[in-house]
Amino acid sequence: MSTILIDIRRAKPDDAVSLADTHDEAWRAAYMGLIPGPELEKLVQRRGPSWWDAAIRRGSRIALLTFGDEVAGYANFGRNRAKSLHYGGEIYELYLRPEYQGLGFGRRLFSMAKRDLHESGQNGLVVWALSDNEPAVNFYRALGGRAVARSTERFGTKVLDKVAFAWTR
Repeated sequence: MSTILIDIRRAKPDDAVSLADTHDEAWRAAYMGLIPGPELEKLVQRRGPSWWDAAIRRGSRIALLTFGDEVAGYANFGRNRAKSLHYGGEIYELYLRPEYQGLGFGRRLFSMAKRDLHESGQNGLVVWALSDNEPAVNFYRALGGRAVARSTERFGTKVLDKVAFAWTR
């Protein structure tokens, strides 16, 4: 048992099952009612333990926030994938289990990912969120994110708007 109550560290292959469980809980809580049920189920099922194990072994930047011995949340980040946006880094995903939301843990994960990207030479940062995901939109605005782009994403027959938030430092 760890004596550290809250910790942020890099994911290891042994974390794949906990990551899959965290992803499952966080995505269902975030997107239930936004993404159509069958599409959400497909997205969650694709990210099982073997997917996370492979991502970790490939060297994906995945940080875990642990609370005691439990994975409370994670951030997955790296180079910005949108060439039209001139920011070096991107946080691809930042999710917490529902019971850990609203306690400042998301802010800690965000700060760690932002710092890591900056230290590796990725100046500036972008994060995409579904426009109708009010908790995410409010979270990124509260962190000082500025809306810099809009796009859409299709989930089955439903097309949802998304917004890119950016930070220059």
